[in-house]
Amino acid sequence: MDSVRRTYTMMRGRHIDKRVPSKEFLSVLDKAETAVTGTGKDIGNPSWKRSLPHVFVASLTSLLFGYHLGVVNETLESISIDLGFSGNTIAEGLVVSTCLGGAFIGSLFSGLVADGVGRRRAFQLSALPMIIGASVSATTESLEGMLLGRFLVGIGMGIGPSVTALYVTEVSPAYVRGTYGSSTQIATCLGLLGSLFAGIPAKDNLGWWRICFWISTVPAVVLAVFMELCAESPQWLFKRGRAAEAEVVFEKLLGGAYVKAAMAELMKSDKGDDADSAKLSELLFGRSFRVVFIGSTLFALQQLSGINAVFYFSSTVFKKAGVPSASANICVGVCNLLGSTVAVVLMDKLGRKVLLIGSFAGMAVSLGLQAIAYTSFSSAFGTLFLSVGGMLLFVLSFATGAGPVPSILLSEICPGRLRATALAVCLAVHWVINFFVGLLFLRMLEQLGSVLLNAIFGFFCVVAVIFVQKNVIETKGKSLQEIEISLLSATQ
Repeated sequence: MDSVRRTYTMMRGRHIDKRVPSKEFLSVLDKAETAVTGTGKDIGNPSWKRSLPHVFVASLTSLLFGYHLGVVNETLESISIDLGFSGNTIAEGLVVSTCLGGAFIGSLFSGLVADGVGRRRAFQLSALPMIIGASVSATTESLEGMLLGRFLVGIGMGIGPSVTALYVTEVSPAYVRGTYGSSTQIATCLGLLGSLFAGIPAKDNLGWWRICFWISTVPAVVLAVFMELCAESPQWLFKRGRAAEAEVVFEKLLGGAYVKAAMAELMKSDKGDDADSAKLSELLFGRSFRVVFIGSTLFALQQLSGINAVFYFSSTVFKKAGVPSASANICVGVCNLLGSTVAVVLMDKLGRKVLLIGSFAGMAVSLGLQAIAYTSFSSAFGTLFLSVGGMLLFVLSFATGAGPVPSILLSEICPGRLRATALAVCLAVHWVINFFVGLLFLRMLEQLGSVLLNAIFGFFCVVAVIFVQKNVIETKGKSLQEIEISLLSATQ
């Protein structure tokens, strides 16, 4: 026993920089676990309080994501007047959509950044273009300067979501991983609400929109600074051959009693693979294709449900109902926040699959209500009640599952070595479809009408329910290594 203890202690030494052969390490590790303290699973779950501060700082990325999505909602009119493009709908559309173009570019490189420099540095790199872009937008005197600023912000927004999903998944204990993952959706909702409240004075103060952009630089700076104090992902450290540092991080995140079990699971899932970066061909043609297919399809169906069309154009529906646009946007934001709170409570109780099915089913029902609202079967009061109520129910249903679950689920089911690249590919699909839905929604509304368009969105929600039922596995309460092993065995 003493020799095993000494060997394991030597292997844990900080002086070891190169990766230890997996068979040798795993053999010694198994003996050490049996001889010294057991597996670590016999002493209950690790404290969630240890990892919470790290997740909180990472969630600032989601806060910024939500803020920048909504910052031009209330301020676009005053921006267009101040910069001299008032009445130019194409220019106004570019101010909104340029950010999405930047996000697509950022998402393409997010996997390379996260795997190349680590999760912490990736967060800081995502904050940098958001700081610079917001500063450019806040000080510009031209449309071109505004578009440049929005594009730079979009690049940071594209990098942020995938890195957040990766980091939160990799630093969270299994039993609260879903709760922590869905809490980032709450941060997004708070960012959206914050941007809406910040933009209210813009209607009476022509230059207030500049203050709104300056406000966004504060959480971005806080993210960049405080991420320096956060732990690096132990999975990333281990993949880079820095096993000793990974153990130190596990002790910081979980507690000393759980280090051996965490390292043992990491070694078992690794199975001797080297630390080379993932290749795109492995995702498109290898045994991990099923994971990418599930993730890409979920993100595609999420956007084809029409959710971002609702976020972008909800004011139109409420305006027809006689509700002021500011009140309309706040109502949508509150429903989004309420649904996200429900997701936090239920994510690790009901599981990912149940929430996805219930969410898409609720969205299909609410779209049906909105379609009925615009038929001849509905009275004037019925039209008001079904259209407004249906839209709020749609947002509420989305936030309970279809919003937070896909990124959480994908970061859980992807093999460790491919996780960052797979997330980047799937989020690129998300941004492409997001862009085209936003671009074509108003034209489709004019050509097809509300009834048919809502029916189309509802059809995709029904397809999503069937797809989830047949293809998605439940990951609630399982370690990342257990999920990976079960998926690999299913594809063999």
